[in-house]
Amino acid sequence: MPIVKDSDFDSLVPGLPLSRRGFVGAALAGGFALAVQPAIGQSAIQTAADGLVAGDVTVTAPDGLALRAYRAQPAGKGPFPTVLVVQEIFGVHEYIRDVCRRLAHRGYQAIAPELYQRQGDPAGIDSVPEILAKIVGKVPDAQVMGDLDACAAWAAANGGDPARLGITGFCWGGRVVWLYAAHNPRLKAGVAWYGRLSGAASPLTPIHPLDLATQVKPPVLGLYGAKDQGIPVADVDAMRARLNGAGKHAELVIYPEAGHAFHADYRPSYRAAEAADGWARLLAWFKAAGV
Repeated sequence: MPIVKDSDFDSLVPGLPLSRRGFVGAALAGGFALAVQPAIGQSAIQTAADGLVAGDVTVTAPDGLALRAYRAQPAGKGPFPTVLVVQEIFGVHEYIRDVCRRLAHRGYQAIAPELYQRQGDPAGIDSVPEILAKIVGKVPDAQVMGDLDACAAWAAANGGDPARLGITGFCWGGRVVWLYAAHNPRLKAGVAWYGRLSGAASPLTPIHPLDLATQVKPPVLGLYGAKDQGIPVADVDAMRARLNGAGKHAELVIYPEAGHAFHADYRPSYRAAEAADGWARLLAWFKAAGV
């Protein structure tokens, strides 16, 4: 296991105000074992690409970047409802690609962009604090919103149905789901898996989901663990209250025995029952919203 100094935990990521103790607690509770190389992301659930069109594609980002993405969709003629899939802090590894194939087998076009492409590749880094400090902490929210918009446009031109657009994301990507739900008025639904709801404002992350609750546009399902030491239940309760007070169509589910990353089947934090329940809820949520 890498040796981590106290100073390594100071101001790791703008918008993630964790002390050393808080980070370690969240890391252990969430299965972020530093000795495990999570960037490999080898999914325990292996979903075949039979009957699918699946592989890497290139999307032109707003700044002209040739943005890499993984796309999976049913073979044959669309248009198919589209789901943007947003990565954890570890990037678009095999687990995220497998999630795309799972969605494709349910009739969706799923696309997962490499949202850290400008900042670096987490795959070669086996230290969570280093990933956070060197890559994740340098990714502007505005850049992410623009890249997702570009992926939605690419999807619409390549077999996707722009009238049936959804988004789901995990961990870092769960927070992004809430932001995108306030950003894109054409979004039909979102499902956020254990996405952080609060944090310190910074130039790159100027606003967080709790601050945007009244601006959320489509129905959003949030899936959280009561034992997630990085996301307090109080934050989930506060988000629910703000959404309800604003008359928003949202549901926030808290699993009593789950911690962080309970859907990540390649990590020790995985909980099969909660993951299966959350997945069933995701499919029902998208269906009910017309995605």
